[in-house]
Amino acid sequence: MTIAGNAFMELIRQPVFLLLMTAAACFIVFLSAVPYFGFGEDPKLVKDGALATMLLTGLFGAVLSASSSVAHEIRSGTALAVLAKPVSRVQFLLAKYVGVAGALTLLTFTNLLAALLASRMAFDAYGEVDTRSLLIFFGAVALGYGFGGFSNYFLRRPFVADAVFFVVGMITVAFVVIAFFTKAEAIMTRAAPVVDWRMVPAAILILFALWILAGLALACSTRLEMIPTLAVCSAFFLLGLMSDFLVGRRAVPAWNLFDTKAQVRDTRWTDEQIRMMSQTVETHDLNKDGRLEPVEQGQVTPEEQARMRAAGLGPVWWASILYSVLPNWQLFWLADALENEKKIPWPYVGQAFGYVLGYLGATLSVALILFEDRELT
Repeated sequence: MTIAGNAFMELIRQPVFLLLMTAAACFIVFLSAVPYFGFGEDPKLVKDGALATMLLTGLFGAVLSASSSVAHEIRSGTALAVLAKPVSRVQFLLAKYVGVAGALTLLTFTNLLAALLASRMAFDAYGEVDTRSLLIFFGAVALGYGFGGFSNYFLRRPFVADAVFFVVGMITVAFVVIAFFTKAEAIMTRAAPVVDWRMVPAAILILFALWILAGLALACSTRLEMIPTLAVCSAFFLLGLMSDFLVGRRAVPAWNLFDTKAQVRDTRWTDEQIRMMSQTVETHDLNKDGRLEPVEQGQVTPEEQARMRAAGLGPVWWASILYSVLPNWQLFWLADALENEKKIPWPYVGQAFGYVLGYLGATLSVALILFEDRELT
């Protein structure tokens, strides 16, 4: 735990971490002050932008933190000095990951407070900018920097680390003041805007995705420097976003993929495969409107499954492997679930956490294998 705590403190002492955290939080709140003319969808655009900022900021934060925590220490020889003590490589690497995950959690917490404030301060064509709340928030950030400068000048304490904690504390105070004690301008419904607490599970899912990115970045940092690590993690990020489109259709049985006749016709399969697919699904879930409902696994008999596999409609082994290796970021990006009165169920968050544990176990195992043979001289 001492190594993990030291790794956490080393990361928040980095000036880039303070700048990344402050810039992301300020930009998220700034999004709520921009008129979008979105035909009533302005608050939705603000929330989508806030969640996207959280995800992209976390991607850069994960790569920078992992590179500073592992690659830099290997290159400078600090890792060799630590491992000369009775500390195994497994303990060293796991402690570094805990430190990186803690730093990302702090970063996400700050961005979440800013996103919740942005959800309250967002306005449509009938509203106006909540200037008072903007001044309170940016004033709180300025006070955080001021307190950090005070402790550095008079108490001779490190500026960056103190500024990080002061900024987080002042943003928390600003959130409480704005959300619960500041009256906002009335909107078209003549009701005061409130914080959209549905963004909390959405932000937790993004944090899960960042933990996976941190594991990938840590594995890359055992062998690569920061720029190659950023390139590899960015490639995994982009491929994971497109995994459903690239390999999802071939990795999942065809009878579980489609819900309308139009979708069946639009595939690039042969006419014979489309005919067999349509006939099989129609016998199970064709409703009175002529539309095909999603087919569950148990509704297609084993004989039908075998016949469809023979026609090339079953899962492909290489696609199944790729679909398992690539992290599916669509499981964690649920901004569309915040439309209207929808919300993300907490049981789904629990299932996503199980996915994170499984993927992290595999990723950190690969990282340990790569680090075990790494020369530290």
